[in-house]
Amino acid sequence: MLLLAALAACATQSPPQTTSGPDPSSSLESAFASVTPAELLAHVTVLASDEYEGRGIATEGERLTIDYLSAQFRSAGLRPGVPGRTFLQKVPIVGYSSTPEFSIASKLGERLLRFPEEYVARSRRLRPVVTVENSTFVFVGFGIEAPQFGWDDFKGVDLQGKTLIMLEGEPRKPSTAATPGSADRLLRETETYYATRSYKFEIAAKKGAAAVLLVHDEKLSATPFEELQKAYRRESFEIAPREETERPAVEGWITRAAFERICSDAGEDPADLRQRASAREFRPREFAAAASFAVTTELRTLESHNVVAILEGSDESLKHEHLIYSAHWDHLGRDVALPGDQIFNGAIDNAAGVAQLLEIAEGFASLERAPRRSVLFIATTGEERGYLGARYYTQNPLYALAHAAAAINLDAGNVWGRTTDVNNMGYGLTSLDGVLDQAAKRQKRTFVGEPFAEGVYYFLSDQVAFAKAGIPAVFPGPGSTYVGRPPGFGDEKWDDYGENRYHRVSDEVGPDWDLSGAAEDARWLLDVGYEVAQSDRMPTWNANAEFRRPD
Repeated sequence: MLLLAALAACATQSPPQTTSGPDPSSSLESAFASVTPAELLAHVTVLASDEYEGRGIATEGERLTIDYLSAQFRSAGLRPGVPGRTFLQKVPIVGYSSTPEFSIASKLGERLLRFPEEYVARSRRLRPVVTVENSTFVFVGFGIEAPQFGWDDFKGVDLQGKTLIMLEGEPRKPSTAATPGSADRLLRETETYYATRSYKFEIAAKKGAAAVLLVHDEKLSATPFEELQKAYRRESFEIAPREETERPAVEGWITRAAFERICSDAGEDPADLRQRASAREFRPREFAAAASFAVTTELRTLESHNVVAILEGSDESLKHEHLIYSAHWDHLGRDVALPGDQIFNGAIDNAAGVAQLLEIAEGFASLERAPRRSVLFIATTGEERGYLGARYYTQNPLYALAHAAAAINLDAGNVWGRTTDVNNMGYGLTSLDGVLDQAAKRQKRTFVGEPFAEGVYYFLSDQVAFAKAGIPAVFPGPGSTYVGRPPGFGDEKWDDYGENRYHRVSDEVGPDWDLSGAAEDARWLLDVGYEVAQSDRMPTWNANAEFRRPD
């Protein structure tokens, strides 16, 4: 789940204008009426209770959670999403803990880097021992291959078996390259998927690299190196491997100081390399130095579950197509090493989003006539561990991905009352902006017509897995201007949540909660989904999006 602490910083511009057909809300009275703050609170209270022990994957908390969700879908009158059988899609998972060794050989001799002070690394090949020997370093700039933006950091160079060093993020114009938060990018005005660590590890595998190291930049990075150290020292989780999803043998990060030390050993100028990386003409730079890695990994197998329900469409010619609603049910479980409270209840993240998913599902099920397209509801597992459930679903779909009209992901709900506005974290990427706008107008609310936080948060929840599969996916968010509250109220609430509750044991149901806003947001998204499910045409990706439907 993404950190929403800066949510209230959204500015409002004129939202997109679209032509609209008949008002779909006239057909949704029963559905809207079924969505209530009281029912939302009831769901959250159960899911975020101590009894559910933080909803850790493959725990008793998971069993209670998936039983509860299955019962709720069944009670609403929805069919099991695993055709003809069950609401549960099994998701095989491997837990792994890696201990790496990393040395550098150059004309100056051999240097052993210190883990985790100078670097962090692991192997997601999920084997007990993985080694890389004498692999030449190649600096590949930002490691981006984006033909639609006219950008290629690789220039056709053979990188098979090499150790790639990449800068984190994406290129910016030289004048603002060191300015945090600057929108003066070279690809588009908002952040792209190419800036994410996921993409960089993926493209390294595609290029046949043996290892890939991202250079951590404390001036620009949203993740302190201390957090990476913690993450790489504890157990991680991955979908049980398949041959076609092979990864580089080693993936990791190095500090800026370590990068400069490697450059010095190889006779390279790190400042010059950084400057060159922000130009389209950049070409990979092979170093006169090589890396060797030895990674030992402890492994264990787990089984988790997505909970999937479906409402069959009413149109014989369209019901084979479907709309997806998703929300992750998992959180961080229980930490028995903590004194006092040990349970990460995950009330806002993401019991609130799951509660909205359940209420939207009940709303659709209450309709006198189902929409033309089918509607699929997926409560995903393992989002907190790397979007495992969403990724597994797109690799093992229960329904053809080519027939998925759109995906709407719910992650964190507004628990402090009604707002006059709503937003979309991935504004500008799909034609769904127009649908979101029109549905907000029907509620007499404003749809914020600009990218939130430069588009960064779009890549930090399950919707990115659906987007990578080619499905136009949106990540709608609650507004920041609260009805009857003074200016700055939203800033204070979300900042306090980000600083004191996000991913902490204190993310619990609060006495100041008012779920009238969450209910209104759920009705908004129910309206959006109904219009998508009724439309003659599927939503599309915009021309500036890096995602495309498969050919």
